[in-house]
Amino acid sequence: MTEQTGASAHVMRSLHPEKQTIRIGYLPLTDCASLVMAARLGLDEKYGIKIELSREMSWAGVRDKLHSGELDAAHVLYGLVYGVQMGIGGQPSDMAVLMNLNHSGQAVTVSAALAREGAVDGPSLATAMRAMRRPLAFAHTFPTGNHAMLLQYWLAAHGIDPLRDARVMTVPPSQMVAALRAGQMDGFCAGEPWGYKAIVDGVGVTAVTSQDIWPDHPGKVLGTSAAFARACPNTCRALIAAVLEAGRWIDASDANRLAMAAILAEPTYLNTSQDLLAPRILGHYQDGLGKTWNDAHGLKFHDGGAVNFPYLSDAMWFMSQHRRWGLLRDEPDYLGVARQVNRIDLYRQAAEMTQTPVPTVLMRSSTLCDGVLWDGSAPEAYAASFPIGHFF
Repeated sequence: MTEQTGASAHVMRSLHPEKQTIRIGYLPLTDCASLVMAARLGLDEKYGIKIELSREMSWAGVRDKLHSGELDAAHVLYGLVYGVQMGIGGQPSDMAVLMNLNHSGQAVTVSAALAREGAVDGPSLATAMRAMRRPLAFAHTFPTGNHAMLLQYWLAAHGIDPLRDARVMTVPPSQMVAALRAGQMDGFCAGEPWGYKAIVDGVGVTAVTSQDIWPDHPGKVLGTSAAFARACPNTCRALIAAVLEAGRWIDASDANRLAMAAILAEPTYLNTSQDLLAPRILGHYQDGLGKTWNDAHGLKFHDGGAVNFPYLSDAMWFMSQHRRWGLLRDEPDYLGVARQVNRIDLYRQAAEMTQTPVPTVLMRSSTLCDGVLWDGSAPEAYAASFPIGHFF
């Protein structure tokens, strides 16, 4: 670190947080881990703040509490933040993305009954659906959220129109496995540990992981209202720094990941067995049908900082899918909105404080499961290009 950079970091550390105790909402999912560990390792106090975690029951509840100010910030779906920003399903409200919390680590699960009929992946599911007399029902966790967009993208990539050939519904993550067991749905897309729990309970199989839909895709974000970010920039910067260090600690070793799994399993957080969390936290997968593998693109929390940078192209992808599926009737200012919401300025300052590498570009490119490249360069054309969609 240069003398100038070190001096700048010292100045930023000396800026007193405007609010010392921060109430942060989370859902009991594996990918809340960096927030939990920031608090448990005392990294929040290192930066002059205190994280007060609030366990929430649904993403709708998180949305409402962010809007009311009952929560200062939250572990929240990337797509939810942009849905609120754009006023999808309600009044628009200006939001802020402070950082990305994780990459990958979600899954699409299909029922054991479907698997017995041979529907175990995208092509076989499409074949089975064409032969059935009823539309299959699939659940996601929030209408504009990551799971909805990834599920619909994957179904469409296999020739299934999710809005015409199937029924889609919203179910809180913690209720997915029970609803699948009760026959209320035929499959779901959600974060862990629910995909693995469906396998352990014998009621579902993993049809595809989210990283096979979009390798190293963005996951949950650390989100807040634009008003909070404006009023408390020092607090936000300190929070980002603490969570960056927590993610770095988690990804440093399998031993740290197992220690994190033990903490997450506690009644305060996920209230489950460590054995339910550990395998996929370590990248050890099974599909429930006898296939096992070690996934190089599994759940990551830091990866040298590559996970956490709030790329503008990631934000724009969610808007492109909201447009594709008719949730946005008019073309948004993709780049302008992403620049407004993703607080890259605060992230860069926190990254400097923690000596976290920062990319030199604001966009990244990925090739998704259908072979289509996404790089953020022509979002409206991209949204309109798919053979299956409900583009206005």
